[in-house]
Amino acid sequence: MRVLGIVPARLRSTRLPNKPLQLLAGEPLVTRVIDRVRAHAVVDELVVATDSPMVARVVERAGVQAVLTAADHPSGTDRVAEVAGLPAYAGFDIVLNVQGDEPFVSKLAIEGALGRVTGGDDVGTAASPMTAAEAADPSEVKVVTDARGRALYFSRAVIPHRRDADTPEEGLYWRHIGIYAYTRKALARWVTAPVTPEESAEKLEQIRALQHGLVIGVARITEAQAPGVDTVNDLQRAEALWLATAR
Repeated sequence: MRVLGIVPARLRSTRLPNKPLQLLAGEPLVTRVIDRVRAHAVVDELVVATDSPMVARVVERAGVQAVLTAADHPSGTDRVAEVAGLPAYAGFDIVLNVQGDEPFVSKLAIEGALGRVTGGDDVGTAASPMTAAEAADPSEVKVVTDARGRALYFSRAVIPHRRDADTPEEGLYWRHIGIYAYTRKALARWVTAPVTPEESAEKLEQIRALQHGLVIGVARITEAQAPGVDTVNDLQRAEALWLATAR
């Protein structure tokens, strides 16, 4: 199966303005994500989907094709679907969405997401363990799965809720990692389904897919995974981690 990798990079992020162009250790964040995905060698072709000519110029200087998309897409998946639907990319079987704020996304997470799709799920994604203190942060998206690893719900709230304080937290909280793999059919269903009240409330696009019957398989990655970059504080933490681990 041929895999098309798409990095959606919207310029007008509400929590971190100009996010794709913010510098991480001297390079634009979107470039760091591109380099990471390239290094993993898991996609047959890589494209950046953006609403900004400025982002497109930066991306093309990094040697990756950029596609200018509509400015009014409500989610990254809608932006990805526009690019995946172009005739130039019709020959790819699976579409991989690596969000433009995941500079530390691991090969294990990407392969896990792809594996969920090749194993029969409509959509694949990944999650890593987190502490109760980390789960209390609403900028961290949590996921709860069934016994087969299929998502039941995603939330910014602390899920599951520990009614009793002495309930062990180990293995209870899972941080959603910002990647998705889709079959072409699943991607088309996702973006044509109407937005749900819960998606609007949580500002989490994946809830729409769940509520309209798509099966989202979640690969559990037990190795520690660095979170994505959503806020100024996240960017500062990412900078410190990058400098500490650079070789």
